[in-house]
Amino acid sequence: MRGLLLILLLLAPVLGRAETVVLGLSRDQVSITTSFDGSEILIFGAVKRETPIPEGPPLQVIVTVAGPETPVAVRRKSRWFGLWINTAAVTVDSAPSFYAVASTAPLSEVLSHVENLRHRISIGRAIRSVGAPSEIRDAAQFTEALVRIRENQQLYQQMEGTVSLDEQTLFRTAIELPANLVEGNYTVRIFLTRGGQVVSGHETTIDVRKVGLERWLYVLSREQPLIYGLMSLAIAIAAGWGASAVFRLVRNS
Repeated sequence: MRGLLLILLLLAPVLGRAETVVLGLSRDQVSITTSFDGSEILIFGAVKRETPIPEGPPLQVIVTVAGPETPVAVRRKSRWFGLWINTAAVTVDSAPSFYAVASTAPLSEVLSHVENLRHRISIGRAIRSVGAPSEIRDAAQFTEALVRIRENQQLYQQMEGTVSLDEQTLFRTAIELPANLVEGNYTVRIFLTRGGQVVSGHETTIDVRKVGLERWLYVLSREQPLIYGLMSLAIAIAAGWGASAVFRLVRNS
């Protein structure tokens, strides 16, 4: 009896993952140059099965792409004697610099509330806000404001119904990366769901880095700020002198 129980325990992870993801990316590295104006990442793959397609609810696919997470201070401005001043602030503990979620159908239909909480899939769940000052009673509005701002900047994207799924096996979607990306590792997650429950998942990364002159200036500004400042000042002086010389030449002619 104990031997049978041990065998069942060993087989449980295998039986629980009857469907697994085989993933492909059109590119796993994005280079940010001075002329970078955004990029498109094609995410595609297949569902690998050891058994026939299970009966019951159809398979659904969710794809998320998340940039590096950092704390964000969100401030509220109020009008005071004709001036706009900061009157309240909440620090969002952790917010991805970029977040996109694509799915084969509306999230409310393919993902249960419990699974969303567990895996932090929707935009609202991907952001963690804790420790708001006690005097601020509407702290949730600050997080909502952050989401609205980043949605307007195309940094947060919710694309329901944009994942194509053929014969419950082959899937594909495209994610637009805007020009104002933060460099770092971008996490790509794939979730397979049935009846709102996550049955399998896969994770990989996309490397986003500044290269060329953009990278050199970025590193110089961080590691040698004095030299960077002097160089910027010299360029400004040279540009001003050059413009003045051209103006005098045109006026004298």
